[in-house]
Amino acid sequence: MRHGMVNRKLGRTSAHRNALFRNQLASLIDKERIITTLPKAKELRPQIERLITLARTDSVHNRRQAVRVVDETMVAKLFDILGPRFADRPGGYTRIIKLGPRRGDAAEVAILEFVDFKLETEAKEEAPAKKAKAAPKKVRPKAKAEEEEGDEEPKKPAKKSATKKKAAPKKEPAKAKAKPKTTTKKKSGK
Repeated sequence: MRHGMVNRKLGRTSAHRNALFRNQLASLIDKERIITTLPKAKELRPQIERLITLARTDSVHNRRQAVRVVDETMVAKLFDILGPRFADRPGGYTRIIKLGPRRGDAAEVAILEFVDFKLETEAKEEAPAKKAKAAPKKVRPKAKAEEEEGDEEPKKPAKKSATKKKAAPKKEPAKAKAKPKTTTKKKSGK
């Protein structure tokens, strides 16, 4: 009978499996996004959700329960950053995005990330757009700008440094047709 066979074994012993999940939980808390196989992501998801739920209410007891799973530096980030971020959300802190089969062994690969995760490139693109709209530049008319600059001494144009032209690669002269190799046979003096 298969009563109580809930979790996947992933072809590992229980100690190896626990170590694997602890390492992946630490990586997920640190980077907020990991790429792993689909079965591992599906097994890891409930564990990280439990930790985030613990981190929503900061208490000594909850911190000690989290330390049983991940180390203290990750617990600090979990309770200081991730817990308050998801305080208003009643569950569903992570998502799994399927990537398809891996090239080497055709294993199904997936991304496990937090729901509000944004790539660094997306965050950088949004920041300059907001700055440009916030403060439009003032442009002076050219006539006024020239009058104001008329009091100052005219600036001399900067000397352009002589750009050295790169020497073109020398072409080797065309070689004459290869001469057939002649071999001389030594006569044995017997």
